[in-house]
Amino acid sequence: MGLNVIMLGAPGAGKGTQADVLARRRSLPKISTGDILRQGIKDELPVALVAKAKMDRGELVDDETMVAIVRERLGRPDADAGFILDGFPRTVDQARALDRIIDDRGKGPLIVVDIVVPEGELVRRLASRRICSQCGENAGPTDGQSCLRCGGALIQRPDDSESVVLERLGVYARSTKPLVDYYRVRPTFRAVNGAQAPDLVARDLETTIDEAATVGGRAGMGA
Repeated sequence: MGLNVIMLGAPGAGKGTQADVLARRRSLPKISTGDILRQGIKDELPVALVAKAKMDRGELVDDETMVAIVRERLGRPDADAGFILDGFPRTVDQARALDRIIDDRGKGPLIVVDIVVPEGELVRRLASRRICSQCGENAGPTDGQSCLRCGGALIQRPDDSESVVLERLGVYARSTKPLVDYYRVRPTFRAVNGAQAPDLVARDLETTIDEAATVGGRAGMGA
């Protein structure tokens, strides 16, 4: 049975960075709806451009679009052994849809990890974050001006301006945070302190996920 992980956390909590690390260590695909949408924007697909306009205003993309993206992605062969989901689900309705997808495909239990960071720290992180104007790579807080991957100029994302950041955190509190209540009752739900140094967060994630996987395996066998 595969290792299926959902990374939860407010914008700026570091779930994308930690999902990258975990995916490399476990040789699993990191499935980020943000990455899929950015490629669609680059290709000027209509649905992606509509989604971009909403994200630039600090809004969430509608559930139907996000569920369709994830359903298609989880159906690819490289997700058969498991996956790391980053940025999905963001609403309880999306979580219910994901449960149906997982049940239909027989992919086993989900391990849900909530990376918790105080709001003041989230605002500071997001205000200093930069992305590459060419490839979209997230550079994080940096004094450099060029992307280490492709050499493109680093810019602030439109949705990382202070006013939009505050709106995004408000949207998260109203719409996405209830996911914690939805998942909290499951034996495979865990919370991790995301205000630590990244290497310490990664260490705690590894330990937490291994322990939750053991619990999930027992539950799957009817223990």
